[in-house]
Amino acid sequence: MKKYAPYFALFASILYLPSGQLQAEENRVQFPDLDELVHYTTVRRGDVMEHIMTTPEAMEAVEEGRSIPYGTHFVLVDHRDGELYRYFVMEKGEGFGDDYDTSRRTDDWQFQWFWPDRSINTDENTARCQSCHRRQASSDYLFTGYRIPRFDGSPVE
Repeated sequence: MKKYAPYFALFASILYLPSGQLQAEENRVQFPDLDELVHYTTVRRGDVMEHIMTTPEAMEAVEEGRSIPYGTHFVLVDHRDGELYRYFVMEKGEGFGDDYDTSRRTDDWQFQWFWPDRSINTDENTARCQSCHRRQASSDYLFTGYRIPRFDGSPVE
């Protein structure tokens, strides 16, 4: 039995690895009603096409220079080779930031990946999303918010 002890220790350490480092965790993000959102921009990267949408209230807030209101969703609809691949959803909710320590917090935004059937995609790492979006603190954690004022009814490319 002693000769197997190192293997048991290795196996136990693999099981103990923090899941937040390896995959998404469930959080407060809810999948929104896409029919209530406005598709304001499209980003293309090779054979990846991302439609980005949000609420009319968020668009109005950005255009007026106000903070984006609680209850707002931003959704990135990820298409690969012309097929729906997944969804990335940011949701702002009162107190959502309190769920994380300050090193990971993005104000009151939380992030979640979803599969095309809208089930949570636990293959993705939401800590990585927070880390990247933290660099956009000056624009309310958005990468494409600057495109909202340019929206005239047709998605900005």
